[in-house]
Amino acid sequence: MDDRLIVALDVPNALAGLELARQLGDAVSFYKIGLGMLTGGGLALANELKQDHGKRIFLDMKLFDIGATVEAAVRGLAQFDIDFLTVHGDPHVVRAAKQGAGAEMKILAVTVLTSLDRADLDTALIRPGDLHDLTVERAARAFEAGADGVICSPREAAAIRALPGSRLIVTPGVRPAGAALGDQKRVETPAAAIEAGADHIVVGRPVWQSHDPRAAAQAILAGLPQRAAG
Repeated sequence: MDDRLIVALDVPNALAGLELARQLGDAVSFYKIGLGMLTGGGLALANELKQDHGKRIFLDMKLFDIGATVEAAVRGLAQFDIDFLTVHGDPHVVRAAKQGAGAEMKILAVTVLTSLDRADLDTALIRPGDLHDLTVERAARAFEAGADGVICSPREAAAIRALPGSRLIVTPGVRPAGAALGDQKRVETPAAAIEAGADHIVVGRPVWQSHDPRAAAQAILAGLPQRAAG
């Protein structure tokens, strides 16, 4: 099964998430559960999909706090047998998360959200500079701090793949051709993201808002470049 597609379960609650997973069936093997689902039974959903249905789980919490708090939070989440967990890409956060993570859970560092552009960074008082360059630099520093991978837009994937010691690259901000952008600003198609060096793409609304989510997911997978032999 092709696990390069991660479907974001950005639906109201765990029951809706389970129903979507039922509709997708064996077409999708990897799911993202985000912060918006946390109070709607997100951890229970993660556990059920993992233990009862054999799915891989990406818990998108984007943790950020002092080191001791991050380490404790990650250690608590590690008991849920999560595959990927996101934290902010600040080196002190990444190092703390790695201390709390078990051997199996991958820590992914968020670089710059795909819903932001340079104007948003200015408003947040982020230092001047080209957004692309800042994203790549944050990725490099996260790798140096021990991150197992990074979250970035597809537009930075190629440059991050070229970094020494580059690891997993997961790209949100992915939209099939013709799909509405929603709140995303730095986007590419699924095929372009994989060709740029992404290991996994995250797609939400174009799948779960479709009248036929399974067909939508299958169409995305069919359009991805073939995996290299071996």
